[in-house]
Amino acid sequence: MSLSTSSHRHTHDLSPWQHSHQFDLGNREGEARTRWVLALTLVTMVAEIGAGWWTGSMALLADGWHMGTHALALGVAVAAYALARRHASDARFSFGTWKIEVLGSFASALVLGIVAVGIVVESGLRLWRAEPIDVRTALIVAVVGLAVNLASAWLLQGGTAHAHDHGHHDHAHHDHAHAHHEDLNLRAAYVHVLADALTSVLAIGALLGALWMGWWWLDPLVGVAGAIVIGVWSVGLLRESAAVLLDREMDHPLAQEIRDDIESDGDAKVADLHVWRVGRTQFAAIACVVADAPQPPSVYRARLARHEELVHLSLEVNRCPGERPG
Repeated sequence: MSLSTSSHRHTHDLSPWQHSHQFDLGNREGEARTRWVLALTLVTMVAEIGAGWWTGSMALLADGWHMGTHALALGVAVAAYALARRHASDARFSFGTWKIEVLGSFASALVLGIVAVGIVVESGLRLWRAEPIDVRTALIVAVVGLAVNLASAWLLQGGTAHAHDHGHHDHAHHDHAHAHHEDLNLRAAYVHVLADALTSVLAIGALLGALWMGWWWLDPLVGVAGAIVIGVWSVGLLRESAAVLLDREMDHPLAQEIRDDIESDGDAKVADLHVWRVGRTQFAAIACVVADAPQPPSVYRARLARHEELVHLSLEVNRCPGERPG
């Protein structure tokens, strides 16, 4: 009976130390714009495939199915947004669901790379074995595709989410990389649209060369050049999203700032530090501090208070062991 009474007497209120793990609230505007672009892409894809089948134009059919690959990537982006929002309050996700969006970006980048390889293969076959081109029909397709892509790019650019200014905090002593403040999922959709716009512009130039100068080889050659550019974009996006998914953040300026701020008294030393991203501009950290005269954890937390981006911090404070006698 006394044990039970003691247990109730020592029940503590843990609420001051507990908080939500939904660190990133998502990008609702970017999600809405991506949905509009997906709808526009699907309508154009169906129209081109239908018109190609009706008229017998291979150019229309090819471009329609090409847009289908981009519709797939945009669908992945939309699904990632929806899943991240749906499971935002699920306690099984220790640090929130934002990385679902990053995973969507990685998947979209893979699709973009596959598209680039496909263009290289098809262009190489056409360079090896020339095929007749219905230039006027292909020009119409390219111009329509370019118009759709420019409209889509305009829609997506307006939804880009950047980090807010930290206001009274002075971060002028370092330059956080621009990509660290971006919605990678939205950027993946944007890159797909830009890639399609690039292929349309290059195709128009090549087709005009074929129409006016008879340079039929220009179309596949320009296709290879465009595919190389798209491949570079794909690799860049893969590297950025993979770095986030694999928690490669220890080269971020914030990691060194945490170390410098904790060690600012000349006594404390950071023996172990882990920093990782839990949102577009939000970070979590675990630090092991060793000192000859250790302070309460609240003292070291206060030294890091200027970092609004540090939304979850776990500190372990230890006294430095004395030297062992020789």
